[in-house]
Amino acid sequence: MMILQFGTSRFLQAHVDLFLHEARVAGQEVAPVTVIQSSGAPERAGRVRAFDDPAGYPVIIRGLEKGQPVERRVQVTSVARGLSVTEDWPEILRLFAHEARFVVSNTGDAGYATDPADAGLDAAQPARSFPARLAQLLHARYVGNGAPITLLPCELVNGNGPVLRGLVRDHAAAAGDAAPGFLDWLDRAVIFANTLVDRIVSEPIAPVGAVAEPYALWAIENQPGLELPCRHPAIVLADSIEPHERLKLHILNLGHSYLAQIWQDEARPPGETVREILADAGVRGRLEALYAREVVPGFAARGMQAQARDYVATTMARFLNPYLDHRIVDIAGNHALKVQRRLAAFIDWAGTPAPELTAIIERNLP
Repeated sequence: MMILQFGTSRFLQAHVDLFLHEARVAGQEVAPVTVIQSSGAPERAGRVRAFDDPAGYPVIIRGLEKGQPVERRVQVTSVARGLSVTEDWPEILRLFAHEARFVVSNTGDAGYATDPADAGLDAAQPARSFPARLAQLLHARYVGNGAPITLLPCELVNGNGPVLRGLVRDHAAAAGDAAPGFLDWLDRAVIFANTLVDRIVSEPIAPVGAVAEPYALWAIENQPGLELPCRHPAIVLADSIEPHERLKLHILNLGHSYLAQIWQDEARPPGETVREILADAGVRGRLEALYAREVVPGFAARGMQAQARDYVATTMARFLNPYLDHRIVDIAGNHALKVQRRLAAFIDWAGTPAPELTAIIERNLP
């Protein structure tokens, strides 16, 4: 049994992979992780190979817990090897078809985008898009032995599990080369868990490793037949993860994108961090006013006023963490797409007036 992880990000290194390591240290039987680089970016080749080191990699947890400064270093050894889609596809295909029990993914903000060039399920060459590639791999597994498998997507997409299931199923249904019974097997034997991840991972450590805050959450929505790769204090199994999802996406992530908008509009220093921009009393006041005037009232309309106020307070404390350097240039990547997912989706959900958020959405339309 093993865990396949699509994505080499520092976030996964300091979140899922760290949890798996800590669970193993606590005495649980935890399958090893094989990390797969999906992008094929040549500048990340060194990172992929660094995952082969049996000594593992460092994660530094730095920040405040209950108002007290903490710093601890963990040498994470849950990852056994690294592979690249462009260099190691036959081995990835073999592992997925015959050895994987769990699949974790974090393929970035555009990870669920499809590609018109992808067609069919023939796995001789990897598809370009992640959903089509996943359909290829699942088809190969079905043809090989059809063993059940659980997918734990960690992309910041509302309903990431159902969305990914729909994309994979649509691709498979449109393919003319699917084996008989494959779609039924997809529905019966493949679990696409709905999950939410929450942790600020501010800095990479070369070639592999990361610096992260103490706060961490991996909320996973329960469903029949769901199994988890480990137990951990930061893993919450819930009947519905929507409350966690809305708070994180429309307060913490929304706040990040709001600060990124200010940073872009005002041509602020290129290396400015969240903590540094909020040291500007004017910017901090604007963010706090946005939360009070437009965000919390939206949550109140959904019966979540108290939870939103508490989460705003927690979020501001995390933003002001004096021990993390979370650069806004990193947050600003794919800004227009994030504005749609974090701001526009909030307005659609809350249905309350939000003139400042609306103005930002309009400025970021194509």
